[in-house]
Amino acid sequence: MGGFFGVAAKQDCTFDLFFGTDYHSHLGTRRAGMAVYDEAKGFDRAIHNIENAPFRTKFDKEVNEMHGQLGIGCISDYEPQPLIIRSHHGTYAITTVGKINNVEQIEKELFQNGLSHFLEMSGGDINATELVASLVNQQANLVEGIRYAQEMIDGSMTILIMTPKGIYAARDRLGRTPVAIGKKEDAYCVSFESFAYLNLGYTDVRELGPGEIVVVSPDGVHTLAAPGKDMKICTFLWVYYGYPSSSYEGISVEQMRYNCGAKLAERDHVQPDIVAGVPDSGTAHAIGYSNRSGIPFSRPFIKYTPTWPRSFMPTIQTQRNLIAKMKLIPVHDLIQGKSLLLIDDSIVRGTQMRETTEFLYQSGAKEVHIRPACPPLLFGCKYLNFSRSTSEMELIARRVLKEIEEEGKTIDLAAYVDPNTPEYEDMVQRIGKKLNFTSLRYHRLDDMIESVGIDRDKLCTYCWDGRE
Repeated sequence: MGGFFGVAAKQDCTFDLFFGTDYHSHLGTRRAGMAVYDEAKGFDRAIHNIENAPFRTKFDKEVNEMHGQLGIGCISDYEPQPLIIRSHHGTYAITTVGKINNVEQIEKELFQNGLSHFLEMSGGDINATELVASLVNQQANLVEGIRYAQEMIDGSMTILIMTPKGIYAARDRLGRTPVAIGKKEDAYCVSFESFAYLNLGYTDVRELGPGEIVVVSPDGVHTLAAPGKDMKICTFLWVYYGYPSSSYEGISVEQMRYNCGAKLAERDHVQPDIVAGVPDSGTAHAIGYSNRSGIPFSRPFIKYTPTWPRSFMPTIQTQRNLIAKMKLIPVHDLIQGKSLLLIDDSIVRGTQMRETTEFLYQSGAKEVHIRPACPPLLFGCKYLNFSRSTSEMELIARRVLKEIEEEGKTIDLAAYVDPNTPEYEDMVQRIGKKLNFTSLRYHRLDDMIESVGIDRDKLCTYCWDGRE
């Protein structure tokens, strides 16, 4: 995924930029960067690898040495950024959040239009942020360039561009990711997460609409391109990615998760001894389930957070699985001989949940009932790099459907999306058996949408139902 933070102030903004960017550390695990513009010194930038140390540790030197009245920062799962670009628009810094599915097509067209080469590489691939900058530079001005880039990209792209005059903030065309504006005396900020600026003294101004482009300066926020009418904000922001104190489109992440848990409880019939959430993203869902069902909430295992924050998670999946297991410490008195109901945000590949279940059985659990807070994932995300799976066959639900197909049955995906069909029930039963759960019941898509409280047409549900 990735997150960003920008500040436009009449005084030095580096302190706010540092902490505002740090508050996005839950959204990325690989790279982080800050760029500032000072009226006297010009542009300055720093980028660090944050795979083995958190943002604050890596940038403690820069926060004391960098100075500027304008600044943008980012946490990235992949690309080194922000980048400083020199073009006919002048010099600017750029950072992006999104996904480009047609890189090769855009690359070919740019070369045909006279672009000679790309400088920034990410693991051998073209840096997506530099690709966006190259598209922006094809047009006469920045606003036209931003709109051109977003129109050319198959996927999704939210963009921050910092010039000496201010910060251009452009929410992606269908609003799949949020952009919030905050203000305090003599400063404005732009942020992926609205909570990121509250402890810095900013108050909410508003969220940008889908496709809206604004320029943020120390004096205010000015709209340069009006928002569109259509929105497809990512539902998974509420289910998993969003921090508990976040809100999007006025909907609280924590409250939405309570709603999810309550809906799960209303449709359930098992009577476990305790309800627990897989730390941390399953915790609020479990609280909602407990509150509605009356079954006690407990913590049979604890995440060891002093040295294992999320930013330490490596990008290699086998290492992620091992570290996810190492983080969880059992509380045997709450496990031994108990029937447990566990809620996690989702089941993707199934590896971690299977190992967690085995770990609970080995610690003395009598039963382990699993309740994911979203439906089965059947489609790889095309828009936000939710998962860098190389194939949809890495999804446990798709692997099970492949097994069913190999038995000679014809697969109609629509039947496996609908929770009221025998095909769906068969898939779920097979997943539960494969992962050794006592029972498995997924959250229904209609219940999940109701838990958000936004019209379905404004929500992206592609990873569950393939709906564009």
